[in-house]
Amino acid sequence: MSTLAPRAAELSEPAGPATRQSTLRVITAISIGNALEWFEIVIYGFLAVTISKLFFPAENDTVSLLITLGTFGVTFVMRPVGSLVLGAYADARGRKNALTLSMAIMLCGTLLIAVSPTFAQIGLWAPGLVILARLLQGFAAGGEFGSATALLAEQDPRRRGFFSSWQFASQGITTFLAAGFGMGLNALLTPEQLLSWGWRIPFFFGLLIGPAGLYIRRHLDEGVEFKRAAQEATPVRTTLVDQRGRTLAAMGLIILATIVAYTGLFMPTFAVRQLGLPPSMAFAGTFWFGVLQFALVPLFGSMSDRVGRIPVMRAAALVMLVMIVPLFYLLVNHPSVPALMLALTAMGVVASAYWGPISAAMSELFPAATRGTGLSVSYSFGVAIFGGFAPFISAWLITATGSKIAPAFYVGFGVLVSLAALRAARRYGVK
Repeated sequence: MSTLAPRAAELSEPAGPATRQSTLRVITAISIGNALEWFEIVIYGFLAVTISKLFFPAENDTVSLLITLGTFGVTFVMRPVGSLVLGAYADARGRKNALTLSMAIMLCGTLLIAVSPTFAQIGLWAPGLVILARLLQGFAAGGEFGSATALLAEQDPRRRGFFSSWQFASQGITTFLAAGFGMGLNALLTPEQLLSWGWRIPFFFGLLIGPAGLYIRRHLDEGVEFKRAAQEATPVRTTLVDQRGRTLAAMGLIILATIVAYTGLFMPTFAVRQLGLPPSMAFAGTFWFGVLQFALVPLFGSMSDRVGRIPVMRAAALVMLVMIVPLFYLLVNHPSVPALMLALTAMGVVASAYWGPISAAMSELFPAATRGTGLSVSYSFGVAIFGGFAPFISAWLITATGSKIAPAFYVGFGVLVSLAALRAARRYGVK
């Protein structure tokens, strides 16, 4: 149930889209801050092999890696908690306040990882500290997507697809930035240097940029839709009970997006361990994947403003369903750098077509008064259940089935669920 009084800004702000200058400022601020926050999470996955040796040693290398990837997934257990707390906070106190708070919490987790002693130095306390840091990062990330996407979506409803697309486009910055560190560390440092101190460099890099991100976010303007919306007294209850159908539809939409994203994150580990490719080349492929994401996602988001969200996303999902098994078959039977680049290029283009409209489609499932909570909850639960453990599931499927193509079947599962969610979203008015 909503309160009767609209936000005070409604009385003094005219309706309509924000100015070009203000919207560009919001896109820049969200992209930089969002890329930084996701960088802290992604770099952990890219350094999984190194971290497994330092913090989760085991007699069997496969067991050690599985434990590390499982710890990567632990981050996503906290996302639903963060989504409930920070999503409601965003609807009550504003998107930019929630974004600033989430970044501050993320930086605390990053600092803890950057300075943590290894297992050889303090024993079981080492993995304990890493797990605590990952839980903090998961809590922060739980509110990041909803707040950032809501702020972007509310800039100009007529171009919602374009503005909202920068949520996933900025994650492309994260991918090629993290992959760039992966390439640089593996090319410039010896294995001994990487294990000794080199792995800490990306985390300290994140800490150096953090204050700039906090400053930028504090100087954002809220979107007009949020300012004019009547405040919801119980946004969490409304989202989970009154709008549960919309929440489930939004969660279904994100399943394919998150499985593909974290399968891409798993590719450096897959290329090194399963295909025998050099680490620097594996990271080069992922770097290219991130470049494609950053360049193409806004184009597909803008396309959805003209032709609709559903047609673009459905076409992308169907193409992904048809091509994913042949791509993995190519990689497994012709393990080479050209094959890896071809596979990641195909995945990058098709995934970008799905990612481009998705933030707008999810935003249009919820009214402004509960948009922050609805986006945060649906995204965080979907990612926690299906995406966060995707690297672990991929590694486990390969071990359990004995087939290196097994990760493709998990992507296919995500396609089928998301196609069903697209039908549900149409029933709720998403075009």
